[in-house]
Amino acid sequence: MKLLAFIAAAALTMSPAFADNTSPAGLWKNIDDETGKPKALIRITENNGVLSGQIEKLFQEANEDPNPKCDKCEGARKDQPIIGMTILSNLKKDGDEYAGGEILDPKNGKVYKSKLRLADGGKKLNVRGYIGVPMLGRSQTWVRQD
Repeated sequence: MKLLAFIAAAALTMSPAFADNTSPAGLWKNIDDETGKPKALIRITENNGVLSGQIEKLFQEANEDPNPKCDKCEGARKDQPIIGMTILSNLKKDGDEYAGGEILDPKNGKVYKSKLRLADGGKKLNVRGYIGVPMLGRSQTWVRQD
């Protein structure tokens, strides 16, 4: 009977309804700020207080390459598959946001400064990529998937 209670408790704690929404760690669907359509699923992980994010899936149109490469990227990312690529790096908690890191836009191969802020009780993530100061950039809202 104790084993059954343990299994039930473990199942409940793994349920998305009981997920930790106080951290950006988890799976997110990013929504294109220009088209309003979903672009990708990004898995954000936290290691020693530092966030990074990797693309797990792309939402491609039927006529698009299902496994595109980052032909506009530079350095080690040049011509590498976008699926599996780390696009968020070095973000650290700073008050009620995560800042000081970078975000890669695989569409144009450019790397921007970045900051993140949880919204809507941790169900959404406001992601800002910018050059120089946060006022000069773009924002997207990502939606938690797990």
